[in-house]
Amino acid sequence: MTPEKMDGTSLDIAEQRRRELQQLFPGVFTETTGTDGRSVQTIDFERLKAELGTFSDVYEGRRERYGMEWPGKRDCMKLIQEPSRATLKPCREESVDFDTTQNLFIEGDNLEVLKLLQKSYYGKVKMIYIDPPYNTGKEFIYPDKYSESLETYLAYAGLVDDEGKKFSTNTATEGRYHTKWLNMMYPRLYLSRNLLRDDGVIFISIDDNEVENLRRLCNEIFGEENFIASIIWQRVYSPKNSARYFSEDHDYVLVYCRNAESWRPNLIPRSEEALDRYKNFDNDPRGPWKASDLTARNYYGEGTYEVVGPTGKKFEPTKGMYWRVSKDNFQKLDQDNRIWWGPDKDSMPAQKRFLSEVKDGVVPQTLWKYTEVGHTQEAKKELLEFVSFENTENVLNSVKPTRLIRKMLVIGTEAREDDIVLDFFAGSAPTAHAIMAQNAEDGGNRRYILVQLQEPLKTEEPNAKTICDLGKSRIRNVADALKEDLESKGAKSKGESDRLDLGVKVFRLDKSAFQQWQNDLTEPEDISLDQKLDLYVDHIEQGATQEEILQELLLKAGFMATDRVENLVLDGKQVFSIANGALLVCLEDELTSALIDAVADREPMQFICLDKSFKGNDQLKANAVQSFKSRSQGAETEMVFKVV
Repeated sequence: MTPEKMDGTSLDIAEQRRRELQQLFPGVFTETTGTDGRSVQTIDFERLKAELGTFSDVYEGRRERYGMEWPGKRDCMKLIQEPSRATLKPCREESVDFDTTQNLFIEGDNLEVLKLLQKSYYGKVKMIYIDPPYNTGKEFIYPDKYSESLETYLAYAGLVDDEGKKFSTNTATEGRYHTKWLNMMYPRLYLSRNLLRDDGVIFISIDDNEVENLRRLCNEIFGEENFIASIIWQRVYSPKNSARYFSEDHDYVLVYCRNAESWRPNLIPRSEEALDRYKNFDNDPRGPWKASDLTARNYYGEGTYEVVGPTGKKFEPTKGMYWRVSKDNFQKLDQDNRIWWGPDKDSMPAQKRFLSEVKDGVVPQTLWKYTEVGHTQEAKKELLEFVSFENTENVLNSVKPTRLIRKMLVIGTEAREDDIVLDFFAGSAPTAHAIMAQNAEDGGNRRYILVQLQEPLKTEEPNAKTICDLGKSRIRNVADALKEDLESKGAKSKGESDRLDLGVKVFRLDKSAFQQWQNDLTEPEDISLDQKLDLYVDHIEQGATQEEILQELLLKAGFMATDRVENLVLDGKQVFSIANGALLVCLEDELTSALIDAVADREPMQFICLDKSFKGNDQLKANAVQSFKSRSQGAETEMVFKVV
């Protein structure tokens, strides 16, 4: 091998732009054969247009084929581009510490929810963990048509009349077995990538049925250069003797990052077993150490010498082996008491590696044994400990042990940096369980966003009808148990318990509170013109609460669902202040010029009010626009004034 030649030219602007484009759209880069017969990287401009929402005749006319051009892939891209007109309605009565917690549990179709999170959480999620349907031949649920995702969900969840809209299922008997699974996964993974921070990471549990397709899918979405590892998790502790061929003892966890240049895994703390390997046989003041072999097979020109031990015994590497260090360095190590000659001073020399001088942990490995991270039976036991079942058929078979997820948290998050963890196939909420337990152990402040479809249980439980109900129940019970455990340990832990966020803010996916944002989603085809005009007289959905309207505006303005909301009174009117005044919202029926001036004086980033509150006074509206514009002069950012 020869060293790379230094490039003496200045920055290649075109190459820099290509790199930036590859970070944004890794899937549009492909390889082709150049004129010299070598492989060269090129850009699929038709695909790039499609990702930007413009579908050319060339792209539409491409023949779809299995592989990474499977039947239905074009519709996936259209589905990604189709904006959501839904909202997340707060469920205060099902929440815990609704006004203060930073944790979210969202009931609904994860595709629609991921779209709704784009503005608020773009580039803010540190880690994603998902345990998607494995496509084992059993049913999994996904929307039938890309253009009816929300409508189908509303019918499925019983939020609108079911007029034939349905979620399809995928079974091994279907001809499009793999492609249906790919069509379900592709848009969800695509949207989730947008939410990752530049130093973010995603872990995905999967089995042999789709691991190859999933890896190809992730290579396209995240970029092959951002593949980190394929972890093997030993999920069972004993073989299945009933297996026809082999006992399947493992699953996979695929790991990809947003940007391999920015992400680094945290080290894994050493186990007690590993720490026990460090001893201090000679009472060295530098502390415990372990002996390390000084020989290696790799040829080293200065590693062929002979050494003499304290007793006069001579040593040299066995045939085909070499010393790892030169003779000069060996003597320096010996003089510094870093060579161990054995208890009798006549053993083959080894180097002393001090625990105080090694890294604080070990590099993550790709084989995770059940003794370290748990197995499926442990996962079920955990679920049963915190959720009561009367029907054993409702106990989820695919649930993951919290020790498995906690290891991912240690690798992929920082304890005290408010890292956000997303799980959009939440199931019975083992991710929330793992986060709360890990935070309780290391004093962390990680927070979670969980998303789960209201999938009905096989048989209704007294206190649970859906998988969502299981997840919410588990979160509440785990929180109570952790709080009780911490408080029982004394006053010091009482303070830790107070700081630990054990709350959860529950939301439910639903249609918008604003009728004009619903468009033709629920509008009958035979609606009259007069009825359409009525939508704009009072365009707020009948029965929508002020809190529901506020939460919808907050999210669609790009603020987090957990941002603090305060009540202000300006000129005798109620104004909501979000994120310490960054967003001000007024839902009063009538505005005044004095109120507008009072709002503008506070210099929010955004101000939102109801269009009807101007009562048709166009002059007042024009003055409001001018008031915000004039106060923005000379400021770093212009105040945004919007009406709805």
